[in-house]
Amino acid sequence: MLLEYIPVLIMMLVGILFGVVLVTASHFLGPRRRTAVKKEPYECGIRTPGATYIQTPIKYYIIALLFLVFDLECVFMYPWAVYYNKLGLFGFVEMMIFIGVLFICYIYVWKKGALEWD
Repeated sequence: MLLEYIPVLIMMLVGILFGVVLVTASHFLGPRRRTAVKKEPYECGIRTPGATYIQTPIKYYIIALLFLVFDLECVFMYPWAVYYNKLGLFGFVEMMIFIGVLFICYIYVWKKGALEWD
C-alpha cells in the first residue's frame, strides 16, 4: 500500500529540489547593484508623499480574523447542504449545533465591540 505513494514522494522531492536550485542559482547569478533609486519606496509609478510606513490598527487584523472564522463557517455549510437529504435528522441536528456555537461566538464578539471601527 505504501508503494503507491512513491511516485507522489518523488514528484514532491523533484518540485522541492527544482525550487531550491532556482532560488540558489538566482542568488549566485543575479546582479547585485544597489543604488539609491532601488532603495526608494515605489507605489504605482508615483512617489509617495510623507512617511512610507503607516502603522495598521489592530482592529483591522481582528476584523480580518473574524472574517476568516465566519467564512470557514460557510465552507463547512456547503458540503452539508449538498448531502442534506442523505444525512437525515442526525446531520440536521449536528449542523444546528455547529451554527448555534458560531452564533454564540458572534454574539460574544458583538458584545465585546470587536465589530465596531472606532
